[in-house]
Amino acid sequence: ELLELIETILVYKLPQVSRKEIEAMFSLSDLKQTKVYQEGRAEGRAEGRAEGRAEGRQEGELAAKLASIPRLLALGLNFEQIAQALELEIEQVRQVTQGE
Repeated sequence: ELLELIETILVYKLPQVSRKEIEAMFSLSDLKQTKVYQEGRAEGRAEGRAEGRAEGRQEGELAAKLASIPRLLALGLNFEQIAQALELEIEQVRQVTQGE
């Protein structure tokens, strides 16, 4: 998107240069060598890894909560108490018990 914006600006600022010549100025291999591209790519990868770790952590926490439901039922807690204690929806608790 940024590249397209820059290209559009150049088309208007350099009317004597053809669009093909401007596109040639921005060949992909040259772009990949720029510091801006490399920094942006590194930043994107770092964000992706952080998001992946956060999602994995959340999935792990949910799995642990769901696995504890049968034990809590065995201790005599009802669906509402379990849902409140584990910060889950009552329907999630019901689904786990129906799946057994």
